[in-house]
Amino acid sequence: MAAIKVFGNPASAPTMRVILTLHEKNLDFEFVHVDLQAGEHKKEAFLARNPFGQVPAFEDGDVKLFESRAITQYIAHRYEGQGTNLLPADSKNIAHYATMAIGMQVEAHQFEPVAVKLVSEQVFKLKKGLTTDQAVVAEEEAKLAKVLDVYEARLKDFKYLAGDTFTLTDLHHIPTIKYLLGTPTKKLFTERPRVNEWVAEITKRPASQKILQ
Repeated sequence: MAAIKVFGNPASAPTMRVILTLHEKNLDFEFVHVDLQAGEHKKEAFLARNPFGQVPAFEDGDVKLFESRAITQYIAHRYEGQGTNLLPADSKNIAHYATMAIGMQVEAHQFEPVAVKLVSEQVFKLKKGLTTDQAVVAEEEAKLAKVLDVYEARLKDFKYLAGDTFTLTDLHHIPTIKYLLGTPTKKLFTERPRVNEWVAEITKRPASQKILQ
């Protein structure tokens, strides 16, 4: 049995973020499904793993973690020599590492909150038989456009957001982008040539394909 366990739900972008990292690292793991509709993430057994009741939770032997971005960083460092290097090429270079850290912060605080609202309106509401609020979509798309304009400028000088190699900064975007590419919001990516090329590059990776299917 694999020492690594992921407790999550495959529809959850944070869960996919961790699974994607494990695939990039070619690591074996056990996936433990958490039924969100049944409220398993709010029950005592799961709250013992994450007191905030959010997926995913993670175990690697005696190491027990929650918060997807903390988990991906643990995996990237703990298994740095295995599979894809998800850190800067010179991970000991503080300036290069800080650049990646800035990218991760931008994803977490500028990109993801807006993107999640768009996914909620255009994907999960429809799955529940509810109607998309187009006013909310328009408002959030305007915010996302500003973020993607920053990305477009950044990608003029670099292949990836943290430099010329694929890192956690790029990986963290993939699960939510997966959902948005299936919505009208896709246009915000395709109408920016460098962003469009970056999205194509990061979503065609073998590890990405495993979660995008």
